[in-house]
Amino acid sequence: MMTRRINFTELGTLLAIVTAVWLLWDTSIILPLKILVVFFHELSHGLMAIVTGGEIVRIEVVHQEGGLCVSRGGNRFLILSAGYIGSLCWGGLLLVLAARSNYDRSVSAALGVLLIAATLWWVRPLASFGFVFGLFTGSALLAVGYYLSHQVNDVLLKVLGLTSCLYALLDIKSDILDRPHLKSDAAMMAEEFGMPTQFWGLLWAVIAIGCAIVFLLVAGQRDPDYLTPDVPTSGGPMDSE
Repeated sequence: MMTRRINFTELGTLLAIVTAVWLLWDTSIILPLKILVVFFHELSHGLMAIVTGGEIVRIEVVHQEGGLCVSRGGNRFLILSAGYIGSLCWGGLLLVLAARSNYDRSVSAALGVLLIAATLWWVRPLASFGFVFGLFTGSALLAVGYYLSHQVNDVLLKVLGLTSCLYALLDIKSDILDRPHLKSDAAMMAEEFGMPTQFWGLLWAVIAIGCAIVFLLVAGQRDPDYLTPDVPTSGGPMDSE
């Protein structure tokens, strides 16, 4: 029987990263990560459109931390809901994969390939900040996964994951709860399905907080039975490392 307990050292490390990211939130250090989360947000809208029978027309990302996903068809309710919840799930997935396995280098490389493919296929116009950002960031992640160590990739993925989770929460507060007059996802939900903008913002905030706590607890578990390919456990020439 596999036993699972909280690894307080790991959980403390994750909370320290969250604190550092929050303290640096309005600095240029975190800006590229926030723009990447905007990419996740818009891509989540588009992927939900595809899953529910629609298609992505184009995705735009701008350096002012803004973005746009134009889709055709699909379930409008799920598409609008997928932005904040989707970026949170991207973050949670990266966090859990980083904390609970040693596939970190493969995950970084795969994320890089995904960003490059999504950029080439959907980000428009071609001569835009979003297109250049997507290709550059995807190439950088691919290179980090291929050339740099497991430890570097582990820290990077945890920072990306936690930033994405934190951004979902702070963006809901900033764009929906503090400024309900903005043309946000929640405002469009209110227009199309009723209920005030703040209702949808609060609903998504509650879901986001609950999911973030679950992701942190799962990432902070101690599991003595998991094995991974990047770090050898016995035998072979890599033991000399």
